[in-house]
Amino acid sequence: MSTSPFVRGYVVPGLPHPLLAAEKNAGWMRLRKAFEAARDDLQASGAEVLLIYSTMWPSVIGHQVQARPEPEWVHVDELFHDLGSIPYRFRMDTEFAQGFVETARARGLEARTVDYHGFPIDTGSVVALKLLNPDNAIPACIVSSNVYADRAETIVLGKAAAETLERQGKRGAAVAVMTFSNRLFSDWVAPQDDRIHSGKDDEWNRKILEFLALGRLEDVAQLSREIQRQIRVRKVVSFKPMWWLSAALGQHNRYAGRVYDYAPIHGAGAAVVGLAPSRNGVGDKEYDEENVEVYHGERHVLEETGEVEAPAEAAPGSVQTSAAPKPVGAYVHARRVGDLLFLAGIGPRMPVSDEIPGGPIRDADGNPRDYDVEAQTRQVVRNVEAVLHASGATLADIIDVSVFLVDMDRDFQTFNRVYREYFESVGATRTTVAVDALPTPIAVEFKVIARAPRS
Repeated sequence: MSTSPFVRGYVVPGLPHPLLAAEKNAGWMRLRKAFEAARDDLQASGAEVLLIYSTMWPSVIGHQVQARPEPEWVHVDELFHDLGSIPYRFRMDTEFAQGFVETARARGLEARTVDYHGFPIDTGSVVALKLLNPDNAIPACIVSSNVYADRAETIVLGKAAAETLERQGKRGAAVAVMTFSNRLFSDWVAPQDDRIHSGKDDEWNRKILEFLALGRLEDVAQLSREIQRQIRVRKVVSFKPMWWLSAALGQHNRYAGRVYDYAPIHGAGAAVVGLAPSRNGVGDKEYDEENVEVYHGERHVLEETGEVEAPAEAAPGSVQTSAAPKPVGAYVHARRVGDLLFLAGIGPRMPVSDEIPGGPIRDADGNPRDYDVEAQTRQVVRNVEAVLHASGATLADIIDVSVFLVDMDRDFQTFNRVYREYFESVGATRTTVAVDALPTPIAVEFKVIARAPRS
C-alpha cells in the first residue's frame, strides 16, 4: 500500500457546465451528482489539505501556488460567460502553500506563491472547490500547470507536494482538474446536442477510464506517451495531470479506483474519478521511464535522457551528465569498464546551482556552521541516481558503496537511518570512514561501484 500522505486522489473536469447549467443536459447533471458523490468520499477520507492541480491555470515561468488566506471574487468563464457568474470565497492553507514552494525550490523547481486580492483563480479550480468542498470544510491549495514542464519536472512537482505533507504531518487529497479528449467544439452547440467530439476520442477516453477503474494509475501515467501518439489531438497537457497525480499519490497500481461518471461537455470527454490507496490492485508495470527526485534545470526536449557526452578527450566508456553536480576536478562522473560502472566521489551539491541542501559545514571564512546531514545524504543519493540513470543503470545495480563522513560521531546515526531507506533492499556492501575534510564544505560523500547495463 502507498506510503504517500495523500489519502485520496481525484480527477475532475473543470468546465463550468455541471456547476452552472446541470439541468440543461442529462450528462451534465450526472456529472454534478458524480461531483457530489466524490465530495462525500472526500469528507469521509480524513484529508486535512485539498490540493488542486489545474490544467486551466497555465503558467509559463515556473510553478505558482495560491497562498492568499481567503481569496474572494466573482468569476466569469472567458469561453462560457453566457452560463453566468460564480461568486466565491475560499479558505487556503497558507502554511502548506509556503512549505510547498520551499520544497519545490529545494528540489530544483522554479516556484513562487501568489497572494493578492483579485488574482484571477481559474475556472477549473473554482468549479472543483465549489463542488467538492462547498463549505470550505477542508483548507485548500492550488498549483498551476506549467505549459512547458516535461514529465521529469511534473513528477518532481508531485513528489514535492507529498514531501510537504510529510514534513507538516498532514494528510491530503490531490485533485487533478482535466478533461480527457481535450477537444471542444469550435461552434456553439445546443445543450441537448452535446456529444464527444469523435468516436475515436470516446474510444480512448473509455480505455483510460477502464485502467483508472482498476486502480492502474501508474500504468496510465507511463503509457501516456503511447496513448498520445495514437489519439488525434496531440496535446501533452491531456496527460500531464496523470504524471503529477501518480508522483503525488505513489507511483504504482495499488489503488481502489472508481469512475463516478463520464459524459461530454461541449465535445470534450469529462469524468469524475476517485482513487484510494489499497493493499490490492493490479501488479505494477516495470518502471521503464525516467523517475527523478530533483529537477535539474533543463527540460531535455530534444533527447531521451539528461545524459551529455563526455569531453572528446575522455576515455571510452566515460559518462558526464548535467543532471549531477559539475566535477570539481579533472574527472568524469562515471566510467564503464567491462561489466562494471565506477562512479567518482559524489557529494550533495545541487546540479547547476552548486547549492548544498542543509547548508555547508563551514562559512566562507572557514568557521564551522550548523548543517543538516539528513538533507545532504538524501541529495547525495539523488545525485548518484542521476549519474546511474545517465549510465543506463539504477540504484538496484549498485554493488559496493564507500561513504566518507567528516564528523562520524555527530552524523553517523542520522546518515545511517537515511541510507537504510534507499539501500535496505539493494543488498550492496558498504564501508563508512571518517575523513578530516572533503574538497567542498560538505559533510558526506559516496563512492559507488555498480553493474553496467548490458549493451
